[in-house]
Amino acid sequence: MGVTTDKVDIRQLTKTRDGSDGYDPSIVDVQEFFDRVLPEYNRGTGPETLEADLAVARSAIPAGTAYFRDFSYLAPEIPEFLQENCVGCMTCVNQCPDTAILGKVVPVDVLESHLEAVQDPAERDFMRRQFALTNKFYKVPERQGKTPGLFGIFIDPTKCKGCAECVEACDDLGYHALKMIHKEDKTVPIYQRSIQFFRKLPPTPQEYINDRVAVDMMLAEQSLLYVGGAGSCAGCGEATVLRMWLAALGYKYGPENIGIIASTGCNTVYGSTYPYNPYLVPWSNSLFENGPTFAMGVRMRWDQMGWQDKQLWVIGGDGAMLDIGFQALSRMLASGMNIKVLVLDTQVYSNTGGQTSTASYTGQEAKMYAFGTAHKGKEEFRKELGRIAMMHPNTFVAQTVAAIPNHFYKSILEAASFPGPAVVNVYTTCQPEHGVADNMSRHQAKLAVESRAFPVFIYDPRKGDTIRERLSLQGNPATKQDWYVVPKTGERIDFITFARTEGRFAKQFDKEGNPSEVLLQAQADRLANWHMLQEMAGLR
Repeated sequence: MGVTTDKVDIRQLTKTRDGSDGYDPSIVDVQEFFDRVLPEYNRGTGPETLEADLAVARSAIPAGTAYFRDFSYLAPEIPEFLQENCVGCMTCVNQCPDTAILGKVVPVDVLESHLEAVQDPAERDFMRRQFALTNKFYKVPERQGKTPGLFGIFIDPTKCKGCAECVEACDDLGYHALKMIHKEDKTVPIYQRSIQFFRKLPPTPQEYINDRVAVDMMLAEQSLLYVGGAGSCAGCGEATVLRMWLAALGYKYGPENIGIIASTGCNTVYGSTYPYNPYLVPWSNSLFENGPTFAMGVRMRWDQMGWQDKQLWVIGGDGAMLDIGFQALSRMLASGMNIKVLVLDTQVYSNTGGQTSTASYTGQEAKMYAFGTAHKGKEEFRKELGRIAMMHPNTFVAQTVAAIPNHFYKSILEAASFPGPAVVNVYTTCQPEHGVADNMSRHQAKLAVESRAFPVFIYDPRKGDTIRERLSLQGNPATKQDWYVVPKTGERIDFITFARTEGRFAKQFDKEGNPSEVLLQAQADRLANWHMLQEMAGLR
C-alpha cells in the first residue's frame, strides 16, 4: 500500500530563506530521487528493480522522504478521536513517536469555508467531528474579544503503528478523548482523506500558540521537523524524544539553523532505512564512538564560515556516550566548544539485542548479564553520566524525560541557549528490551522519575558559582524526601515498585513477589544517588 508522491512536495518544506531548496545536486539528484526511487520502494520493488546509484554510494537520502512511507498495513487498530472529551492539552500530539497525530487550531469561519468544499455529506460530517470546542482555544479567546478557534486532531493512517501511546497518555490525564478501534474496510480511506483535509487547512495562527505553554509549540509548522515514517518499533521511547527535541529547536531557531551529528545506533538505523529519512534538517553519522569528535570538526568549519549561531547537536545512546564513546564526549565537553549533546538513555544496547551498558541498572537481565545460579543479572552499579558531566568546566547538564514536557522543553531550550557545551540525558524506554508493552513508554519514563530510578535535574553554570546554586531538582516529586508517596493511596514509589513493572527485572522476584538481594542492592544504589543529588542541590 504505497503513498503517492503527488500530494505533497517535501522539497517545499526545506526551502531556505533565499528560496533555494538547500540540496547539493552533486550529492543526489532530488528530482530523480522523488520521481523514480521513492515510487519503486513504495511499490515494494525498489531493491529488485533499481540499480545502485551515486546517492546510494554516498549514503545520501534527501530530507523528509519518510513522509511517503506507508505503515497503514501494520496494525489492526487505530486511534479514534472523541472530540467531546478533548481539552486541547496537546499531550497526544507531543507523545506520539511517529508524527501520526497532528493538531491544528482553525478560526470557525475558515473551517466552515473548507468544510463547504467537501462534497460528500458523510465525509463532511467526519471532518467536522475531528474538531473540538475547548476552553483553551475557543471560550477564552471569545471572552477576550478575540477570534475563537476550533481545535482539530487528525490521525495519519500511513504513519500510525497502532501503539496506543496516545490513548494511554490521554487516559492517564483523565480526559479519555482517544480510544483504539479496529480497522474496517472504510477506516483507512476516510482517515487518509481526513489527513489530506488537514493539510489543506491554513497553518495555526500564531495568536493561538502560547509561548508559555511548551506543548503548544507543535501547533507551529516550523516545529514539525520529524515527519514520521521511521522504522522504529511501535511506541518507541526514543522517537518521541527526537520529535519533541526537534520541535523545540525548530520553533525557536528555525530548521535552517539546525544540524545533527548522530552516533551509530537505533536512531541511525530507523532514521535512514533507505530510501526513507524522517528528518527535515541535515544530519550525518560516522561511527558509534566518535559522534562528539565528528561534531568538533563540523563546529570548527561552521565557525570559519560565520555560522557561529547555528545549533549543532550530537545524538547517541548510552552505549555511544557512556561506554565506547565516553572519551570522545569528555574531550568535547572539555574543549568548551558550542556543541550540544542529546543522550538517548535506554540502559541497553538496543541496536545489538539489548546487551548491557554502563548505564544499565543493577539487577536487570540482558545480554552479557544473563540471570543464572552464579550471577543474578547485572551486578555492577549504574554509571551516572549527569554527575560526571557536571564536573567538566563550564558545561550545562540536564537530565529529563519526555513524559514531563515542561521540564523536557525547558532542558532543551536552556541547553540550546547556553554559550558552550551542553549535555541533555533523557530516559528513553526501549519496550522490547525493557519488557514493557508498546503503549507504556511514557508511563515508564514518568515512573522512572517518581521511583528515583532516573531523577530529573538541571545544572546551569549561569546560575552561580556553587553547585548548590547551579543545580535544580525541580520536577521530581517530594524533593526533600527519600521516596515519593502517592497522596491518595499512601503507596511508596521506590525502585522495587519500578522494577516490578518491567520484564528485565522479572527474575529478581520469587513466587511470592519478594525482591532478591541483588534488587535490594539496586534500590540502595538508587537512593544513594538521590541523596547525593539532594546534597549537591542543598536539600540535604
